[in-house]
Amino acid sequence: MQLYFSPLACSVATRVCLYEAGTEATYIEVDSKTKRTLDGSNYLEVHPLGLVPALRTDDGDVLTENAAILQYLAGALPQAELAPTDNRGRVRLQQWLSFIGTELHKATFAPLLDASSTEGARSYALERGTHRLSYLEQHLTGREFLLERFSVADAYLVTVLGWCAATPIDLKKWPALSAYFARLLERRSVAKAFSEERRLYLAQLEKRKTSP
Repeated sequence: MQLYFSPLACSVATRVCLYEAGTEATYIEVDSKTKRTLDGSNYLEVHPLGLVPALRTDDGDVLTENAAILQYLAGALPQAELAPTDNRGRVRLQQWLSFIGTELHKATFAPLLDASSTEGARSYALERGTHRLSYLEQHLTGREFLLERFSVADAYLVTVLGWCAATPIDLKKWPALSAYFARLLERRSVAKAFSEERRLYLAQLEKRKTSP
C-alpha cells in the first residue's frame, strides 16, 4: 500500500492505523501548498482535489476521503481489530467517524486553522466547537475509548485533537477529554506517528523558508 500524506494533516490517522496493525506501507509526502510530492511529482494526478490522505491499495485502486480509507483499513487488516464486526458496532463506528469529520474536522478546526478565515467565522467555529467538545466530554467520562476498544475512530479523533495546539481551544476545560488525549498520545502507534510527522512538518516548514 502507498499512503499519500501531508505532515500532521488528517492523514496521521491512517499512519496510526497502519502502525497499529504492524503493516508495511510506502509513505509519500505531499507538500500541502504546492501539491507536489518530494520527488517533484504532481499529486493532482493522483487526486484532482489535492487533498490527503489518498491510499493506493495493493491492487492499484486509489481511495480518498479519510473516513472511507480508515474503514477500508479496518476491513483489510482484521488482525488489528480496528473496527467492530457486529452490525450495531459498525453503525456506532460510522456515527463517530461522521461526527469527527463533520462536527470537529470541518466545522470546528478547518475555520480555525485557515489563515483566510474571517474573525466572525473563527468565533462561530469556536462557539460550535465548544458544544461539540462538551458532548465528547460527556461520552468519554468513565470510558477509555470511543467504542469498547481502540478503533479507527480513535485514530481520527486523536489526530484532530492534536490540532488544538494551533488554535485557541484548551482541552483542560474538559478533564475526561484531556485525559483521553494524553492517554492516546502514549499509545505506541500514536506516539510513533506523531513523532515522525512532527519531524517531517518542521522539515517541510524549513524547506519553504529556503525556497525561492
